[in-house]
Amino acid sequence: MLTREEIKAVYGQGPEAVIALVEQLYLAFAQQQEQIAQLQARVKELEDRLAINSRNSSKPPSSDGPAKQTRSLRQASSKKSGGQPGHPGTTLKQVAEPDQILTHPPEQCAACGTWLGEVAGRLAEERRQVFGLPPLKLQVTEHRVVIKECPACGQKDVGVFPEGVSCETSYGAGVKSLLLSLNHEHLLPSERSCQIFTEWFGQPVSEGTLQAAVNFWAAQLVETETRLRQGISCAQLAHFDETGIYVRTKEDGCTWEPRRN
Repeated sequence: MLTREEIKAVYGQGPEAVIALVEQLYLAFAQQQEQIAQLQARVKELEDRLAINSRNSSKPPSSDGPAKQTRSLRQASSKKSGGQPGHPGTTLKQVAEPDQILTHPPEQCAACGTWLGEVAGRLAEERRQVFGLPPLKLQVTEHRVVIKECPACGQKDVGVFPEGVSCETSYGAGVKSLLLSLNHEHLLPSERSCQIFTEWFGQPVSEGTLQAAVNFWAAQLVETETRLRQGISCAQLAHFDETGIYVRTKEDGCTWEPRRN
């Protein structure tokens, strides 16, 4: 900071010296303001980064660190955890007709050790069932067309392959449905969806195959989408979730034109 004597000395050197001093001070002030703005932006960035946790972002709870967590105000219950007495529950029920029955006869007498392999037996009343999954395996169906010769004119007529059987090898509707479910319904990335399918069925699929499945089902829903659009356009109340849409109706029809509300 300049003292009064230094300012008077500059003033005594004439107008040019004063102008040069003012320009120098203005340049220093501008640089200082720029540095302040950069530091403020950096502080804001660091504050925002520190404020991110598992509750306001996609970060896992384990990344929150040892910060003190908000304690629940709920009082401890005197009841034991789990289902309470009288609760109907949803226990797995046995089925009347299982897919297969395996019998387990005793091999030898538990008292004397006599071999029981040739002894007739009867089924006990107790039975236990295990609910499992069948082996996951792609089922390959081969399509062949038949050639028939007309007995009247000798024309050789060839059968027609079903719709969807368009090349030598292709995936059926079930495979396409599963890929679409993993990717769109369960929101898994394309690469992960293909990886899961490969691990389950031992058949690698590419992301291009997944995208083709998405396009296939999208084409099947074109008519449905068109009908939904028409129904919404003609409805008096559309039930939109968001606000701020641009809407204007005409009483003599279903024409909609944009207008700022």
